[in-house]
Amino acid sequence: MGKKALSIILVALTLFLGSCSERSVAGNEKPHYDWKMTVTVGSGSTWYEAAKKFADDVEAETDGRITIAIFTNEQLSAGSPEAGVEQLMDGTKDFSYNSSIIYAGIDPRFGILSAPFLINSYEDAERMLNGESGALINAMLRERGVEPLGFAESGFRQVTNDTQPIKKPEDLKHLKIRVPSMGVFTTHFRNQEADPITMAFSEVYTALQQGTIDGQENPVDVTYSSGLSEVQGYMTMWNYVYDALILGMNKELYDSLDREDQQLISRLAEEANAYQIEIARNKEERQLEELKEKGMDIYYPTDEEIQQFRDAAQPVYEHFEDIWGKENMQTFLTEAAAKD
Repeated sequence: MGKKALSIILVALTLFLGSCSERSVAGNEKPHYDWKMTVTVGSGSTWYEAAKKFADDVEAETDGRITIAIFTNEQLSAGSPEAGVEQLMDGTKDFSYNSSIIYAGIDPRFGILSAPFLINSYEDAERMLNGESGALINAMLRERGVEPLGFAESGFRQVTNDTQPIKKPEDLKHLKIRVPSMGVFTTHFRNQEADPITMAFSEVYTALQQGTIDGQENPVDVTYSSGLSEVQGYMTMWNYVYDALILGMNKELYDSLDREDQQLISRLAEEANAYQIEIARNKEERQLEELKEKGMDIYYPTDEEIQQFRDAAQPVYEHFEDIWGKENMQTFLTEAAAKD
């Protein structure tokens, strides 16, 4: 074959391929996606219900062009939430619902959201997460390769034990209490002369039953759904840490989408978060009533008692100031103190 004939064939092939590409664009065809999402807890949780709503809405509004498969109990990371967040960051999976506490296990800067007695009401949480504090968290998420799609919530973490209501810092002295393996929690309880112990949550019920530990701290839903009222007689509703849920998407994937798909995902994520918050709060009210019926003493500290706990927690802020960043910490403190 002569060089001239070969050149003609190559030019023709180039034009043919180009025309195929143009027809694809001209036809306004958009790519199909099959994405994966995980939640830390099981299918009976409000996290799963919101994730399911999100996935169903995305599939419905794209006529099946985009599907999201949901995996409960961190199935994609052998049950490890920390490994699950790392998968989200590196793009091994596409979406997740994870507590900010898990992010703090990877990057301690996120621990500022778990500072004790920083966020004391749902109004505080909404104001801060929709304000400058939330913007700081979003910036940190993007630095770590996660596109923030808003916040849901696991609720406030409360303390339980089987001895007495916790009414003042001194009541924590020598209490063997299970806490998450995160510096903010261990530092806080050690400062109160308690004995914080880290262990897998799956071991907590037996440890309480056998007296290996005296108490634990968790949102009401966790205490209720795990049957801990059978081995714990007292719960103190001190709202000492707000447990924010982050609906995250791999940032590289988000950035690869066209503007229309980005807007769709962001809008439906916002609706899913609002749905999760609504059903979680309604569920907590019913659960507290049932815990009372089962014989658990639910104690609500007075404002004066809460102030004692808040004062006792100040060394935690001093300890983590360099890690959280002085300016960031001041932003959170100022916004937390502000009122609408």
